[in-house]
This record gives sequence, C-alpha cells and structure tokens, in this order.
Amino acid sequence: MLKILVIGGGVVGRSIAWHLQRRGVQVVIVDPACAERAASWGNAGHIATEQVAPLASRAMVRSLPRRLFVRGGPLDLPPRMIATWLPFALRLLRSTQPRRFAAGEAALGSLLAEAMPAWRRLAAGLGAPDLLREQGHLVAWEDASSAARGRAAWQAANTGTARVGEIDANDRAILSVLSPNVVDAIRFSGSGQVADLDALAAAFDHALIAAGVRIERGTATIERRGAGVHVPGFDADRIIVAAGIGSRDLMAAAGDAVPLIAERGYHIRAAADRWPADLPPVVFEDRSIIVTRYADSVQVAGFVEFGRADAPPDLRKWERLERHVAALGLPITGPFRRWIGARPTLPDYLPAIGRSRRADNLYYAFGHQHLGLTLAPVTGELMAAMVLGEAPAIDCTPFDIARF
Repeated sequence: MLKILVIGGGVVGRSIAWHLQRRGVQVVIVDPACAERAASWGNAGHIATEQVAPLASRAMVRSLPRRLFVRGGPLDLPPRMIATWLPFALRLLRSTQPRRFAAGEAALGSLLAEAMPAWRRLAAGLGAPDLLREQGHLVAWEDASSAARGRAAWQAANTGTARVGEIDANDRAILSVLSPNVVDAIRFSGSGQVADLDALAAAFDHALIAAGVRIERGTATIERRGAGVHVPGFDADRIIVAAGIGSRDLMAAAGDAVPLIAERGYHIRAAADRWPADLPPVVFEDRSIIVTRYADSVQVAGFVEFGRADAPPDLRKWERLERHVAALGLPITGPFRRWIGARPTLPDYLPAIGRSRRADNLYYAFGHQHLGLTLAPVTGELMAAMVLGEAPAIDCTPFDIARF
C-alpha cells in the first residue's frame, strides 16, 4: 500500500489527507502542537469565490498610500521588518505587470470556479453538510460616496461564479439594527461560509481517524536522500508539504527556494448573544473588516501585516478592531478574545500546488494567502490526483513553484 506523509494539519493538509485516504492510501499527518494558531482555525470563515482578481494588482499598488495602517488603513509594513517584506514587495510589483496579472487572474479563476462544488463534496463526505452555508455575504458602507465607488468597483470586477445583487428588506432591517451608521449595502450570491471552524476541525478529525489516518503532533524536518527526501521518524513513499508559512523552510531543505511571507491577520472574538444566528458574513468595507457569526461567537477580522511569523504582536491592531466595533455601534461586547495568525502568501497571490523538480517524491500545497479555507477542498482533490499519477481536473502549471 502506498504510504503518504502530509506535513501540516491545517484545512489544506487535512483536506489532502481526506481525499487520499478515500482512494485507499495509507496517510499520516504530522502537525505542530500549536496548530490552533494556524490561519485555518482563526480565519473569517468566508468561502470567497468572488476574489478572482489576485491582490497583486496595479490597482492595489495605487491604493497603497491611503491603506497604510499609520493612516488609519488595514495594511502595515512595519519598518523594523523591512528586510523581510521589501524583497517580497519588489517581486509583487513585477507580478502586477498586465500580462502576468491576466494570467494569474485566469489561473485563480479556474480554482475558484470549482471551490464551492468541492466544498459540497467535502462537507457531504465528512457527514457534516450543515457546516457549509451557501447564503452569500453582505458588503456595507457608512459613507454615500464610498458606497458609490464600492458598488461601481464590484459591479465592474471579475467575481467568477459569485454575483452582485441588491439587499432585500430583511437585510436592510437587520443592518439598521446592527449598525445605525450603514447607509448602503449589497449582497453577494454564490459565496458561502463555514458555520463553525471548531466543528470543521472536529469533523475532519473524526472522519480521518475513523478511516485509519494517523495524526501525529510534532515538528517534521526534511532531509535529502538520493533523488528524493525523507522525514526522520516516518516511513513514507511520498511526502506532501502543506504546512502554511512553515512550508518555506521545509521546501528550502529540499533545495526549493520559495519567496513565502507571513501576512499576519489580527482578529477578535466575543460571545454572540446579540448577533443574528442566520446572518451571513458582513464586510464593512470602509473599515476593511469582516464580521462572521459562528456557533457561539462572533468574530471581527481585519488587518494585513507583512513580516515575520514569530514577531511579537502589535497590540494597537487589536485595540483598533475594538474601536471599529464601538464606532459602528455593533451589538458586540467584550471581553474579547484576541487571535493572531500568519497567512502564507506568495508575491503573485497564487498558491503553490505541484510536485518538486528537485526531489522526485516531494509534493506541495501552500501559499493560499486569504483563500486557504476557500480553496482547501479543491486543492485536496487536485493533490490526490497528482500524487496518484492521474491528470488533475485543473491545469496546475500556473501554480508550480518553478515560476519563481
């Protein structure tokens, strides 16, 4: 029987393991004990099928000055970490060239077109179809001029299988109660939400363990062995790196240099006593935050901070999130639980999905930036096919790390 070792037990790694075990493969997952800090388990829960245009765009670069944290915006380039983010930023600028951006948009669109069907298959296979909510999401504004600009931008954008529409009377009534400051909003259809991240992790564990997948808590290291690699302490025919931001060092040990950066997000959670249970995620675009209701909590997520994953957190960002909640008048009260996690991001904002050209038994799936939750199931399907020698349903050439 083929033996596969998956390094990384986040939503991408578990999805890969789940798809492989269904094909009769012996799978072991090795994951650090501190996995609760992984972006998989602290994200906004949004299945963002509308995010077809890569964030590495000239429009993003033009908007950068007004989006900086020091000017009240959501994006931070900490001066103390310039040695980390400047080389990444220079590569990102090259990715915004029109030809490269268009190719990236087409490639990302091919993945996102299959994201929701893959989520349906995964949720059903886990025996937890209720984990997937296909209610779309809302985007709201507090200012009439920004609402006009935002509406026009979304209506002109490539949103793939998601569609922009008007809110109905019920949405309007709920928003007026949530925040008296909201002056306009739109509703997306075709996007979705995971109902609860803790429940998703539990459903994965139950299904994987029942199928005979072994989950080891620990840190894996990669060493060269002939034309391939191996992980000390594990017997595996093939190794898959799906370790989020930790993938950079693992791939380097195999000889693959990957320009992966930690794009850190800051979130706060509180009891959901007064937040409507059936309300889909709400983006308050003027403040660049998204609010999501989970089973027993409501989460406010925001900020993009480029730097090192192990850098101390910036307390000002959590404090600003709490001020946003107060300024919007949202029915969310403390005490707040604070979370920080590192999104693994590559300069062109495309994931890395493929087989190493430097080690014949090494595969990889990481760098999903803000779309890890969204793309996990389809990534699992593609990787399972690739590892078993089949042609993936989607052309993965654009996601080969050799592009760097």
